[in-house]
Amino acid sequence: MSVSIKTPQEIEKMRIAGRLGSEVLDYITPYVKPGVTTAELDRLCHDYMVEVQGCVPAPLNYCPPGYKPYPKSICTSINHQVCHGVPGDKALKKGDIVNLDITVIKDGYHGDTSRMFLVGGDSNCSILARRLCQVTYECLWLGIAQVRPGAHLGDIGHAIQRHAESNGFSVVREFCGHGIGANFHEDPQVLHYGKRDTGIELKPGMIFTIEPMINAGKAAISELPDGWTIVTRDRSLSAQWEHMILVTDSGVEVLTLSAGSPARPDIVASLLP
Repeated sequence: MSVSIKTPQEIEKMRIAGRLGSEVLDYITPYVKPGVTTAELDRLCHDYMVEVQGCVPAPLNYCPPGYKPYPKSICTSINHQVCHGVPGDKALKKGDIVNLDITVIKDGYHGDTSRMFLVGGDSNCSILARRLCQVTYECLWLGIAQVRPGAHLGDIGHAIQRHAESNGFSVVREFCGHGIGANFHEDPQVLHYGKRDTGIELKPGMIFTIEPMINAGKAAISELPDGWTIVTRDRSLSAQWEHMILVTDSGVEVLTLSAGSPARPDIVASLLP
């Protein structure tokens, strides 16, 4: 495994790309409402990235080995869809939960982030849906709170797994966070389950995503015939949040924050400065 340590110049470019990715989510938030199609959300995000930000949508035509090119500019995963949902003509309805996953390329560097949205507002979503989204968000930040020089990747996965499972939820095993920089996906793989003090040691200059996928039911997943969309096998709800983070000399910096980013959950108040 070859994990790159980013230079100060690369880190500054990643800060810009990360903020821009988050600002796409700020921009699209008012449009995520009942009746809008995921294709329309994709079009709006694409135009904002290209015409306003001067960015390249990283998912568009992305084609890792064994896949056909991804056809859209964002991923939209609704209800029991775990990740990589392909935007289409399906209209959102009150009570849906949807993850919008955004990755931009700016000046050759990637900014990768995602958020959950409760369609029609909290009052229109089930208690289970609200709780799943909240616990998943807490899992993300509990993972972030483990990041510091000398810690290990297993510390992140352990914190996420413990919180998810203590709340009666399950952690998807087949997909994980990843290193990122000039390339969309780099080493290391960042598992969302694991044991403390295992995995590689974290060092200043590492940049990677933490993006837990948490299911309300069992962890088992399936792939739809489109070759991209991943769903829960038992059709239970799934949620995901994602931030891109930098290991600093003294701890951690979240690179995908912007004016509209949700506040850190109270559960990490005593864990992060």
